[in-house]
Amino acid sequence: MNRITLSLALVSLGLMAACGKQEPAAAPQATPAAATATTPVAAPENALGKKVYGSTCAMCHSAGVAGAPKPGDKADWGTRTAQGMETVYKHAIEGFNGAKGQMPAKGGNAALKDDEVKAAVDYMVAQSR
Repeated sequence: MNRITLSLALVSLGLMAACGKQEPAAAPQATPAAATATTPVAAPENALGKKVYGSTCAMCHSAGVAGAPKPGDKADWGTRTAQGMETVYKHAIEGFNGAKGQMPAKGGNAALKDDEVKAAVDYMVAQSR
């Protein structure tokens, strides 16, 4: 029985470590001059949150690893946001162990700034409304 518990703990630890890995940044895309001169281009909504989600958060949240709420899951995010966004931000920044799962501090990416984590949370919550 202890081997099973130890195995599950090691697998969980490995998955949580993977949550903080970053992918290399993509090179900026050139925009044709004609398109920018005649058509105003709207800034992407919460571009920072989308970028942080894609580079750090998606590894766990897209698959629901360790109870991570998936973007678009209104019920799962609803129970979290009902506690207030300051609580959701705190859990994302400082980490959290709860009945539904675990959240490593800053998604396991200690290099993230608090504002970047908040932007990623906002991005996921917006996908779930």
